[in-house]
Amino acid sequence: MEDERDVDALSRWAGTARDAGVPIWAQLNHPGRQTNPMALGHTPVAPSPVAPKLPGARTPRELRPAEIEEIIERFATAAAVCERAGFNGVEVQGAHGYLISQFLSPLSNRRDDDWGGDPERRMRFVLEVVRRIRARVAPGFAVAVKLNSADFQRGGFSEDESRAVLSALATEGIDLIEVSGGSYESRAMSGEAAPSTRAREAYFLEYARTVRELVGDIPLAVTGGFRTRESMRRAVQAGECDVVGIGRPAITTPDAARLILDERAEMLTAHQMRYGMRSMLGKIADIKALDGALDLSWHTDQMHRLGSGLLPDLSRGQLATTIAMVRRNGRTSFRSKRGGS
Repeated sequence: MEDERDVDALSRWAGTARDAGVPIWAQLNHPGRQTNPMALGHTPVAPSPVAPKLPGARTPRELRPAEIEEIIERFATAAAVCERAGFNGVEVQGAHGYLISQFLSPLSNRRDDDWGGDPERRMRFVLEVVRRIRARVAPGFAVAVKLNSADFQRGGFSEDESRAVLSALATEGIDLIEVSGGSYESRAMSGEAAPSTRAREAYFLEYARTVRELVGDIPLAVTGGFRTRESMRRAVQAGECDVVGIGRPAITTPDAARLILDERAEMLTAHQMRYGMRSMLGKIADIKALDGALDLSWHTDQMHRLGSGLLPDLSRGQLATTIAMVRRNGRTSFRSKRGGS
């Protein structure tokens, strides 16, 4: 959404939700160094030239200060396009290892200028994005931010730093804060949470409790791990969060929210894909990384089906998913990425 060339199509999309009485927000994101190399066609950009520990990842080019300003302006332009198209708001994606998250983390932001060097300067990028958007859209247009509780990497973005960012964001006139966590470099994003973590659900609810006073009366959403209606009910009634975020289960059960709200389902099913022949594959590649890529690609395929007006295909197997994954990402899907090399 760099300009208004697609505003008619976006208007039809937003109108579909509004006609059903459902507010619709668009999530705005820049992947930075997490860009798909095949889709991009050139070297990705990032705060610093530090490659992510991902299969086939390239070392990004460091952004120049003028380019950083340009990207901030592009976020604001995208928000203005969404407003004109009839969306009710936008959410700025500041989690999961994408560009804003890269600015926030000392692992990926090694700058020593106005955009890095200490936690205050590392958070400047997200603050400027929010300010620029808020200045461009009408007061009634919602602006939200999604932020990691932590990125779960040694020496990375910590919970204390996350709380400091939320404290700063709380003064910027935003309408919702969504708490999540992890990145594609950590197992939290691969669906491989430990059994004990999955059992307690709501992976980031404990962190959310610690930021309630920091964010004041700004609604707080928590995404990650919710599966049962009872755990969602408890979290909201206890005031631990105001909004429950549901990710992967909603991909394969598109009416998941309605089933929970109408009390027609006590639990949502999350599907997880894993490769067979594990001992053999483990000798030539990081099997956990492969499983994470397979699971992500399988869910991506399901979203493509939904976008085409089709129902999810729960019988879609490893072979079809792998072929689609290679088409999207090339053979880099299987390239080992060990030890940061």
